[in-house]
Amino acid sequence: VAFMTQRFLRFAMASFIRGSVRFHSAVASQARSKLVQSSRNVMNATKLSSPSVFTGLQQARAPLGHRMTLQSRNMAIKPTKSGQEESLEYRLFFEDGGKKLSPWHDIPLYPAGKPGLLNFLVEIPRGTRAKLEVATKEKGNPIMQDTKKGKLRYYGIDPVFNYGCFPQTWEDPNVKHEDANCVGDGDPIDVVEIGEKVLESGTLTTVKPLGVLCMIDDGEADWKVIAIDSNDPKAHLLNDIADVEKVMPGKVGEVREWFRSYKTHEGKPLNTFGLNEEAKDRAYTMKVVQTAHDDWAKLWMGITDKGKFEV
Repeated sequence: VAFMTQRFLRFAMASFIRGSVRFHSAVASQARSKLVQSSRNVMNATKLSSPSVFTGLQQARAPLGHRMTLQSRNMAIKPTKSGQEESLEYRLFFEDGGKKLSPWHDIPLYPAGKPGLLNFLVEIPRGTRAKLEVATKEKGNPIMQDTKKGKLRYYGIDPVFNYGCFPQTWEDPNVKHEDANCVGDGDPIDVVEIGEKVLESGTLTTVKPLGVLCMIDDGEADWKVIAIDSNDPKAHLLNDIADVEKVMPGKVGEVREWFRSYKTHEGKPLNTFGLNEEAKDRAYTMKVVQTAHDDWAKLWMGITDKGKFEV
């Protein structure tokens, strides 16, 4: 039954993608709704809830025509600023070939023709304190500065890495991670890039994922993937988390302690970590990322209730 279910979803997704390229977006939207209902019916009939059911979704990776185009060619992503930086009105939007896109949903996680690498979107350059992030609950999902009680948020200490996220990922706040024993935080997977270059906010580059820390934030799992820009001079020396300690001694500890202490500058207690505070290896990291990619797919397809998220 599971095999036939996966075959059905592969066929349905392939047919849907071919059709969405040809039809107007309104027609594509109707087709998506029908596929969502079909997926739900299959799940109910087979009583399957494993992410393996979504093999077809994983292979598609680009459910609509423009997303398929982005996946199959080199992207020409252009960030466009709106409003004054460090203001409540500031937004960083994204376009590709004159078409507006969501950096969360429309940029593929897996870059075409680059096995072993993942697309990484920079939100906060190393050494800068404005707390910039993809607006997951705002149309178009631009990068904006986070606020609290109407005031702009800043870190109390300089980040010691380029900080950003993986597109097409989502840490489901309704699902408890077996190892972390807590639910996700409802955000895309966080990435800390440890290369030598300061990367501007809005930069899209490819990175090697090396390891992951599981920070616990208000009882939620807030994964921090440690990665390096594939263009960095040391990238060829780093293939797993153990290599980081050999090539960049103390770097993993520096990252961990930054996340442990940064909230103390706001008068809050030290953060804690799951998994015995261990930085897990690349293989484990890729499982975490793939799970978040699966959960994003279910959110985008409407199988998971989107709530206030802009999808």
